[in-house]
Amino acid sequence: MATIEAVTWDAVGPPDALPIVFVHGALMGRSVWRPQIDALADRYRCISVDLPGHGTQRDRAFELDDAVAGIVRAIDEAAGGRAVLVGLSLGGYVAMAVAGRHPERVRSLVVAGATREPTGANHVAFLLYAGMLRMAPEAAVRAVALAWFRRRYGPVGGHFAKGGSLAVRRIAGRPFRDRLLAYGGPILVINGTMDLVFRISAGRFLAGVPGVTHRVIPRAGHLSNVDRPEVFTGLIEEFIGSLAA
Repeated sequence: MATIEAVTWDAVGPPDALPIVFVHGALMGRSVWRPQIDALADRYRCISVDLPGHGTQRDRAFELDDAVAGIVRAIDEAAGGRAVLVGLSLGGYVAMAVAGRHPERVRSLVVAGATREPTGANHVAFLLYAGMLRMAPEAAVRAVALAWFRRRYGPVGGHFAKGGSLAVRRIAGRPFRDRLLAYGGPILVINGTMDLVFRISAGRFLAGVPGVTHRVIPRAGHLSNVDRPEVFTGLIEEFIGSLAA
């Protein structure tokens, strides 16, 4: 594990293997990627990052620029300056921001559960969700959420309502579709069939964006990487393999 200003990460797998950087969603930490890392670390360099406000960075307030800078540092210091970048939910938005600003550092981009632009009417919905998280008693919510999460998914993830609430507020009102356009590289977008909020908006969000492969995972919700881990991981490997062919 390496810790520097604004970023904390774990890196496992062969040092000379193709690097994949994983960025988690709001409320959780880097351990939510355990199913993917367990499956891939024998043949890829897997780097999982804690965002500000979450995990080992729970005491650091989330700011998008800070989060982007932290991912760039992880890519530079743990991935040799270029990596496949995988982001889920909040992590998907952060990953899009990284790819749009620093396309030379992103070999290819995987975005899951982040296909609704948080502007316009959606801006209000994002703020309402953030407000619900902020007003809820964090200790009680954490206990209930962790019990439910671990009963369903096992010992992965965390719960950081305060950090997640601020993070959602910080991305609300910002455009992200134009960051995909600015990236210009190969993109895999993943949605779960049961994640209606993001799945039904995917077509509009991705319209006109070049280099996009869109996959929908049956019987998966918003956390598709833990709802259907084998399928999610298989899509990443299939995508990486298609680029190498």
